[in-house]
This record gives sequence, structure tokens and C-alpha cells, in this order.
Amino acid sequence: MVDAPLIKVEPPGPKAKEILERDEKLLMQSFVRWYPLVIERGDGFIVEDVDGNRYIDFNSGLAVLNVGHNHPRVLNALKEMLGKITHYSLTDFYYREAVDLAEKLVSIAPMGGDKKVFYGNSGAEAIEACIKISRGHFRNKRPYLIAFYGAFHGRTMGANSLTASKPVQHRWFAPMLPCVIHAPYPYPYRCPFNTDDPIECGEQALAFIEDYILGKYVHGDEVAAIFFEPIQGEGGYVVPPDNFLPGLRKLADEYGILLVDDEVQSGMGRTGKWWAIQHWNVEPDLVAIAKAIASGLPLSAVVGRAEIMDLERGSHATTFGGNPIACRVGSEVIRIIEEEGLLENASRVGEYIMKRFRELQDHLEIIGDVRGKGLMIGVELVRNRETKEPAKKELAKVINESFKRGVLVISAGLSTLRIAPPLNITIEAVDKAFEIIESILKEVDKEVKAR
Repeated sequence: MVDAPLIKVEPPGPKAKEILERDEKLLMQSFVRWYPLVIERGDGFIVEDVDGNRYIDFNSGLAVLNVGHNHPRVLNALKEMLGKITHYSLTDFYYREAVDLAEKLVSIAPMGGDKKVFYGNSGAEAIEACIKISRGHFRNKRPYLIAFYGAFHGRTMGANSLTASKPVQHRWFAPMLPCVIHAPYPYPYRCPFNTDDPIECGEQALAFIEDYILGKYVHGDEVAAIFFEPIQGEGGYVVPPDNFLPGLRKLADEYGILLVDDEVQSGMGRTGKWWAIQHWNVEPDLVAIAKAIASGLPLSAVVGRAEIMDLERGSHATTFGGNPIACRVGSEVIRIIEEEGLLENASRVGEYIMKRFRELQDHLEIIGDVRGKGLMIGVELVRNRETKEPAKKELAKVINESFKRGVLVISAGLSTLRIAPPLNITIEAVDKAFEIIESILKEVDKEVKAR
């Protein structure tokens, strides 16, 4: 029996308000909080706040808690390591745990052949490493990098130069990293090439890179890498047309360009496969991994073809990357996903959720599009199906009302509801959460139709 949602006091309660006041005074407010949730503890797919309210978690801590909150095997791995050592720097010395995790990562990596691993602490660090690996592999004879509009690759200066999701992410920070070029991403529901045909949208996106970037701006032999998210996260949980990623691989091969697959949000089983790119049977050259890799502990990794992972000694390192506790937990996370059938559960439950939303779409004008893979699902809200006007205010109401009624969910892109629960969530929990979200969507749909 799922003992959530349970709202004892309207959030934010008195204990939460006290912490919110201290937070406002002491922390730099350079981030955006979705709603005033002050978390006390988590268990599986349930989160409890400091006032005792219990919520069904459709966020997974921003796609981090793929095996759920406080998984017993994760806690056991933590206890085991805390009695041994917390840190000694993989940059200068050696850990068994780092090698153990590397063996597991290369065994599930989305490319064949020999592979090597580099560890960092966050998704942005993994992208920074990929930038240096890409340019360094070509000894900077290929300085250019291609990324996509709508992309989110992080907020450190190099990663932020690839990011093109919202203007605020660049405002006041110029100049960005030089030699970065952006191309339109094939977003079937809002195709930048004004077509409703997904395949044509994919073809046009590929043609833009070849005809305009490589044909009119820079030679292909000066481009080191193309950075992409196989499913755009921050950009709106955008699933590309089926021809796009295979076509991108072919284009990259033609010019000797590396493909860098950002799986920071879509990886570690989120889409029902280890890596989202595997849905298209495409092999990248480098893959960036973070978020869910160590169940909430700071850890990231780059896995790449061994012949590409050839930076000279001393050219790139990080003090805390590959922390032994995080690596031990990372190995356990992989075992949990394998042994508890979480890839299969993500596929099964994800299909169920999309089916429920598509059935609701038949009756509600406000649902413009339902898309996703596994438990990486986007439900795009619009004010008008014909014009596709984003329903931003209505989306904000859905998110805030869901919070008040016991479901934690956030948005992505212009007006997309982002559904990303832990991979071990049950159908029973989904039904409870869906009942609440459905009732709110019906309310805002009536409001839109009444205008």
C-alpha cells in the first residue's frame, strides 16, 4: 500500500517557512526553486517534508534517484565504505573502487571496442572533460564544436557555451568559449523548419549542418565534435525523429568528427535502456554520465573509445573525481538496476503513463503532445491545439497545485510537464499521482476553454 500522498498541513508548513527565511538570507539565489518544498527524508518513490507531508516523487531529485531514495543496498554500500576511507584523490593515487566501477561502465557503455573512463563530480564537469578530450585528441587542429539550440549541457563556462536553452543562462557572462556553433534541433512538435513531418524535420536538421555550417562557415576537418542530447532534457524532453541520430552518425563519420553523447539526464536506465541513444542503435565516440550514476553522491564519468581517451599526463585531472565512496555506490547502482529489473520496469511503467496521458489528450484541449521513452516523459501543454501557443501560466498552476496535493513534478522547455519518477515506481503509485494531475489538468482545461 502506498502511504502517500499525505498532506498534514498546507505546504509550506511552519517548519518549512522558517527554513525558507534562513535560506533567502544566507544562500545566493542564482537558482530557481519550483515550489517551497523543504525535504526531510525520502524512501523509494516517496518524499517527506519537514512538516510531515508525504509526496509521490515524479522528479527523482532531477533524474538522480533512479533506484529510489535510500535504497537499502545503497545504504549498505555507504556504511561499508565509511568504515574504510572517505578520500585520498584518484588524481594522484589508486582506488580499487574506481577500477571496479570503470569495468562495469565499459561493459554497459553504448559503443563497442576498447574503452576508457575519466571521473569527475558533476554533469557539467563531464562535459568540460569531453570538450578537452575532443580538442586534445586532435591536438587542437580541430578547434570547432557543434551543439544544438534547446540543449542543456551545464552552467560552467565551457559547458554553458554549448548550452542554448534559455537566454538567462548566457546573460552577463560573455564572451563564451570561442569556436562553438549551434544548429537547430529537430523538435517534431515544433519543428524549426516548419514541417509537421518528423522525418522531413530530421532531414532538414541534418541538411542545415551539412549545407550551412560545413558548407558555408567552417570546414568539416576543423570540427572536433558534435555535442548532443539523444533526448533533450531542459529543452522540453524532446524526442528526435528516428532518422536524426543515425544520420548524425553518418555525417560525423564523413568528416571524421566525434559524436559526444550527453546522457547526464537520459542515462543510467532512465529511458528503459542503459542509454537513450541505444533506442536508435547508434554508437557515440564519447558519452557523458552523471546524475543517477551514484544515487545522489557527487560523481560523473566520461566513457570513450580508448583511442580517443589519449590526453597526455597532467593535462586534465580533478581532486575529488572518482571518490571511493561514490564509486562503490556507483557499482551498486548498476547491480541494483540489473538485478531488480529496473530497465524493464521503466519501459513497462513508462508505456502505461504515456497511454494514460494520451487517453486524456483525447478529451483535453490543453494537452498538445505526449512523448518520451521509458520514464523520461514530456507532456506539452498548449492553450490552443492549432496555434500551439504554450500554456505557461497553466503549466505553473498544474505544478504548484500538484505540489499542494502531494505530487512532485516540474517542467521543461516552454510548457512541458516533465515526468521522471524513480525507475522502481509502481503502477499503484502512478495511478494515485495521475489521479491528482488529471483532476488539475481538467480544471485548467476548463479555464482555458472559458476564455
